Amino acid sequence: MDSTRELLGLFSGLSEISAGKFTIGLLVLFLCLLYWYSVAPYSKLERIGIKHPKPLPFVGNMFLFQKGFFEVQQQMVKKYGRVCGYYFGRRVTIMVADPDMLKQILVKDFSNFVNRMVRDTYSFPFQMCPLINQVTDILMENLKKYADSGKSFNIHKCYGNFSMDAIASVAFGTQVDSQNNPEDPFVKHAKMFFDFSFFKPIIFLIIFPFFMHIRNILPYTRQNEMNNFFRRVIKDIIAQRDQQPPNERRQDFLQLMLEARKSTPCTNVENFDMAQYDEWSESPSAQAAATSSSQRSPRKMLTEDNILGQAFIFFVAGYETTGNTLSFASYLLATHPECQATLLQEIDEFWELHNTPDYMNVQQLPYLDMVLAETLRMYPSGVRFGRVCKKDCVVNGQFFPEGTTLEVPVGALHYDPEFWPEPEKFKPERFTAEMKAKRHPFVYLPFGAGPRNCIGMRLAQMETKISLIRILSQYRFETCPETQVCLKLTLPFNSETSCDTVVQWRRE
Repeated sequence: MDSTRELLGLFSGLSEISAGKFTIGLLVLFLCLLYWYSVAPYSKLERIGIKHPKPLPFVGNMFLFQKGFFEVQQQMVKKYGRVCGYYFGRRVTIMVADPDMLKQILVKDFSNFVNRMVRDTYSFPFQMCPLINQVTDILMENLKKYADSGKSFNIHKCYGNFSMDAIASVAFGTQVDSQNNPEDPFVKHAKMFFDFSFFKPIIFLIIFPFFMHIRNILPYTRQNEMNNFFRRVIKDIIAQRDQQPPNERRQDFLQLMLEARKSTPCTNVENFDMAQYDEWSESPSAQAAATSSSQRSPRKMLTEDNILGQAFIFFVAGYETTGNTLSFASYLLATHPECQATLLQEIDEFWELHNTPDYMNVQQLPYLDMVLAETLRMYPSGVRFGRVCKKDCVVNGQFFPEGTTLEVPVGALHYDPEFWPEPEKFKPERFTAEMKAKRHPFVYLPFGAGPRNCIGMRLAQMETKISLIRILSQYRFETCPETQVCLKLTLPFNSETSCDTVVQWRRE
């Protein structure tokens, strides 16, 4: 009996030892798989000959960008060359700062390097200028209060409200005054969009991207509220416009989209809202691109959801571009009074010939164009933009695999001393016709380039020019004790960022 118990005890001990070993084995296997998962993507760049900083398990090079992309990308281009890469979490990104290669990617081979968002683009109609002038009337009234007080203020917040009013008018057909009526339902829901943040911890989702699918099925009340509000706005305006005679319909971006519901022609490359580069526009490759695009299938009919999505893209692109450009231009003029004096003289001459700024006559101010171009060089609306490679290809000897994210470091290009001597200095003369002719066009990309560049480019340019022409006809910008003399390019740049200045009357 005792021997039987001893035998059973022996078997029980062996079972416990086997179970323990099995558990340890599973744990070791799990740790091995976890380690493999943590480093598996980090050989892709090396395999295709792209230099890059050493990635950490799970996070890659993500922590390099804790304080933003601008300075880090400058350092990477300097250390690893004009074509280099990094890993943001598990995502492979190739950074291209070579202007010849960018010309190939953004223009000649643009069909193989796509945006994540697919969109049609529309021409900027002359009829939208009166809408911009109406919104500028409100801006002028608000600036008058600051000029009368003589006190300094954060001008970026003022311009942000102006930009929101302009986009609401042009893109959504809605008249708002966000500066004097911040509780307006449109303003409140629009700010929801810019305050939107993904549920946290975001790093967890980057490390384990398959959990993103779980997040997508969870309810998100704030986002749904915002979407439903703007869907109702668009639906009500569509119903109202459909009841109006054609000659009474408001001429804005929304109306262009409503008219596009019934149009069937193809969208050719020459109809894109694109930056013009004379050196390639007549080249055989550019003509081939236009011919290829003209053979595409007819444009699909736009639904209400399509129209809402297009309006949102237009809203985001135009809102940040206009508000930021106006803020930085005002700051640079205040800190460079000699440049402001030259511009004021040009604007005075403009008003001697014209009663109001419009689409055509604002093109007659070359120094204003130079000031805005230099502003966008120093403070581009986006310090980087991306494309996705649709299929394997080779560009200027470099292989790009299918699905790779390509990133253009705009900030690094704009501050490259090889192309821009003394890049930290504000010099509008960089953009005279003679200087531009000497420079590679693809080292200046504030709006991107080619057929897939910024959808809000022309609207933002028109808003910026019209508003500055009218502001500087009555006021001038001056610094104050709160003004940062060396304003650094940091992101995000928002209404809380300090851009303090003083607006003074030019004529008493």
